[in-house]
Amino acid sequence: MIRRFLLVSSALAIGGVLAACSDSGKTPAAGGAGAAGAQQQAAAVGVITLKKGDFPITTILPGRAEAFQTADIRPQVSGIIREITFREGGEVKKGDVLYQIEDAPYLAAVAQARATIAKAEASVPSAQSNFDRYQRLVGSGATQIEFETAKTNLLQAQAEVESAKAALAAAEIDLNHTKIIAPFDGIIDQTAYNVGNVVAANQTTALTTVRQIDPAYILLTESSTNLLRLRSAIAAGEIKGTGGNDAFRLILENGKEYGEKGTLDMSKSVVSETTGTFTIRVRFPNPDRIILPGMYVRATLELGSESGFALPQLATSRNANGELSAQFVSADGKVENRTFENASPSNNAWLVTEGIKDGDQLIVSGLQSITAGMPVKPTEMKINDKGIVVPVAPPAAGGDAQQPAAK
Repeated sequence: MIRRFLLVSSALAIGGVLAACSDSGKTPAAGGAGAAGAQQQAAAVGVITLKKGDFPITTILPGRAEAFQTADIRPQVSGIIREITFREGGEVKKGDVLYQIEDAPYLAAVAQARATIAKAEASVPSAQSNFDRYQRLVGSGATQIEFETAKTNLLQAQAEVESAKAALAAAEIDLNHTKIIAPFDGIIDQTAYNVGNVVAANQTTALTTVRQIDPAYILLTESSTNLLRLRSAIAAGEIKGTGGNDAFRLILENGKEYGEKGTLDMSKSVVSETTGTFTIRVRFPNPDRIILPGMYVRATLELGSESGFALPQLATSRNANGELSAQFVSADGKVENRTFENASPSNNAWLVTEGIKDGDQLIVSGLQSITAGMPVKPTEMKINDKGIVVPVAPPAAGGDAQQPAAK
């Protein structure tokens, strides 16, 4: 009995020692895990330090490119196409011959008209002589009727000469129209007719089309809700593009900004009854022919400037109420979410005038891994010309570090 008690006591004693050792081993591990968790909560984020300044107020309008001039080429005389002198899709200059229509019948018509003139002119001297003779004899051997008849014959002979000259001019015009020329400099489309095809004067089907695309027109559309504001800005001269200055910048279909700036050319004063929009036409230089008719583009229009803080669009979002929202670093190093009721577009940013002060740090990267109230470790960043967030270059310390060595 005593032996059994001793065995049980020994087992309990050993179990207590093992439990104590296990507890002592777990306590430091738990403490280490808590410290590691605290370090993981301080997420690394990129920030930019905001400073109040004057920024442009802009609006972005959708639009479509159109040619500056477009001409459908049609024949003005009938005949067979003898020659096509242009390269389809190539450039043509004003006055270049595009099509040559068979001109033999028109050359014959010109020759015939010249012969008719010669015949008409040959009868004029005889009529003139007869008129002069009766003019001298009127009242002394010649009757008034004979004089009037001679006068009429002279006038008819002269009229026949003028008529023949007019017929010659018409024949020469038709002959010139056998050469179909380019009306202006531009790009020519493919031809709808080939050599040997018969064409008719003023036919409905065009032979080809010539488009002038330098400069190019951009037709922008805007909703009627902004009509009064835009027209007032134009009338007040707040749009810097009026009067020859550049105010429009263009974003192409590939998302890149076009290198040239545009000027306001025309603004319609009538709102479409079907779409509720109005049209603004802008002219852009297009020397490299980057803008092609039919392209869909977006134009940025500067309406003026305002003092405030520019929040890059890549660092903002909209909440369920449609309010602009952004994440900031608070004074105690935690994530602070702010919303703004009023924000105006300013190029690739939102211009905010309230709720921000100089020196506030806006979080621009690492937004996916943070939530409001989370501790963060900010790193100063900047947004380059391409809209990419990159670290701010650290100050050049190499020179300072080498100065002691030089001494």
